[in-house]
Amino acid sequence: MTKVKLQETGNLLKFQIKEKPLSVNRAWQGKRFKTQEYKDYEELLLFTLPKHKTPEGKLHLTIEFGFSNMASDIDNPIKPLLDIMQKRYGFNDKQIYKLTVEKKKVKKGDEYTKVVIDKYI
Repeated sequence: MTKVKLQETGNLLKFQIKEKPLSVNRAWQGKRFKTQEYKDYEELLLFTLPKHKTPEGKLHLTIEFGFSNMASDIDNPIKPLLDIMQKRYGFNDKQIYKLTVEKKKVKKGDEYTKVVIDKYI
């Protein structure tokens, strides 16, 4: 079962998803069609991500991925995650002026994604 850990302060939103990050390589069939795995991941996140009013204007996103396989590319899960977050929170990725991404090594089964959405200053 996916668990979301949440912290909200004003415009700041922090959450952690206890789910293996979905790679862009596993998200698309060819260039146009979402895989069933992507559809399942999207449905799961749209259901479990907390409600929040995203700040207007420029945004700073901080993302931390916990990977059990350190050969995982840091950039592969960014696109699916951002697309789903845009759908959930109603922002456009052109509002993102700063994106900070980090990966950490975890045991298999402990994969996660942490996200902080804040105003860009």
